[in-house]
Amino acid sequence: MVAPLYTTASGLLFHAGKILVVTIGLPARGKTHISRALERYLRWMGVKTQVVSLGDYRRKTLGGAQKLPPDYFTLEPRTMALRKKVSDGCEKLLWDYFESGGQVVIYDANNGTRAARQALAEKFDKAGIHVVMLESLCDNNEIIERNIRSVKISSPDYKNWDPDKAVEDYYTRIRGHEKYYETLEERTWPYIKIINVGEKIILNNIQGYLQSRIVFFLMNIHNKFRTIYFARSGQSLIEHSYKADSDLSPAGWEYAEKLKDFVLERRAKSIEQRGLNPTDRKLVIWTSTRRRAHHTAWPFVATSNQSQSSIPMQIAPVQPISAEPAAITATSPDSMQPSESAASGVTLKNWPPMPSMVKVVEKPQMLEINPGIWDGLSPEQAKKYYPEDWDRFTKDPYSYRAPRAESYHDLSVRLEPVLIELEREQEDLLIIGHASVIRCLLAYLIGLPASEIPAIEIARGDLLEVVPASYGVHSHAFHFWDGPGRRGDGDILDVKDANNFYENYAESTKGKRKVAIEENETEALEAAAREMYKQQAVQNQMPPVSSPPPTINVQEQL
Repeated sequence: MVAPLYTTASGLLFHAGKILVVTIGLPARGKTHISRALERYLRWMGVKTQVVSLGDYRRKTLGGAQKLPPDYFTLEPRTMALRKKVSDGCEKLLWDYFESGGQVVIYDANNGTRAARQALAEKFDKAGIHVVMLESLCDNNEIIERNIRSVKISSPDYKNWDPDKAVEDYYTRIRGHEKYYETLEERTWPYIKIINVGEKIILNNIQGYLQSRIVFFLMNIHNKFRTIYFARSGQSLIEHSYKADSDLSPAGWEYAEKLKDFVLERRAKSIEQRGLNPTDRKLVIWTSTRRRAHHTAWPFVATSNQSQSSIPMQIAPVQPISAEPAAITATSPDSMQPSESAASGVTLKNWPPMPSMVKVVEKPQMLEINPGIWDGLSPEQAKKYYPEDWDRFTKDPYSYRAPRAESYHDLSVRLEPVLIELEREQEDLLIIGHASVIRCLLAYLIGLPASEIPAIEIARGDLLEVVPASYGVHSHAFHFWDGPGRRGDGDILDVKDANNFYENYAESTKGKRKVAIEENETEALEAAAREMYKQQAVQNQMPPVSSPPPTINVQEQL
């Protein structure tokens, strides 16, 4: 949320102009992944951005690969009219978005011939639209093979195909394009060349703030498979105070153990579904510097130290976000010792497969939102003592900043460096955080608008699983805890912190999307894992968790 500080009433960055990003590259070079990731980041910044995919438009007008002429992808003259019909229709979509007020359009297509992309660029340049060429090159066969098997054979083109036949057909498509492909050499237009999906970047004549932000983001992304998990920290001894940095309560330590068991079990099932060994992959855990957050991660370290004493464990001390955390051998400082009830009675034989290494990193940028004058107040008390501030907050819970507090916009700006590190992280990642922080990070990943961030329900006892993919972001929520600190039926003081509403309160929003939470059942977990790694969206609607007021429960957005 950096750019909104510089936007005008029209929603456009006044000093950037309109930009057309033209992607160039052979099939299976990561163009779609790069395009979707860039779209997500620019939208998060507040820039009106749209990806126009030639492949998606072709599938809507002509159908999947099985409905196309055999020589459609060979660029033979007899299919030229059909290809021109598709490209002309896609070009119209580019113009329509700019005319409707959009600022950045990413044209996701091969654009492999110099003449075709030159003609396209000249049309938009005459209309005063800046053109930036974005070429993705890849000479690493391992990356190409992985991209085909993990992404392309699961694209809509190959629905219900045999995987091996789909791979063979896609290689045929690549060979057809290679005959006519001309790499980007002309310097007429600003360009960005990405080699091996981020291994190396070459720039030419990049100008202005927004183009520079695009380059900055593209220097930090990759397309390796990883899973991101979100969970709230355990219940603390003092829940109602922002200033108090209290340790976990006995129920909080029990929650931390349950979280550890469930994450390791869920992670092992997911990885095994992809034919991989969960013990060969690392797990990185991010927490804030609050005791209740990083102590919730302690069972992961303690379990791994006991079960795999030969494997190096690492805990990174608090460091600025720009610095690479220096890892040290894990020890057991007095302030991080779990209670006996949490550490006792653990049997190695029942533990799920452990990662090859667990690394815990504390990030001060991930502290919860500052409630200011509302610290320790219930909603009723806030209405009574600060009626004007409460009224303004309920009208705009995202942007309004109470006295001496942070707004959700302020929090989003603070978290922007964390988002970049989130894009850079290549290992499986578990984020143990506060509700307000998870709302912002989750909204970025699944593409929710800023106005909906305060209304996302982040219940203690739910594990949110997010898998970034080229054709969308797949996410599920799994319920694993019903102890104290969980919203639900019964005594409200036992399940919800009534005196910390600014952190935990989700503002009611009419007309917002509601998605269900999956229960922790073995069959449901296995089915969800199979579907997820086929890169297909799964939506199982169930009634949302009962808690006032009505809220959004996030499971999946494509």
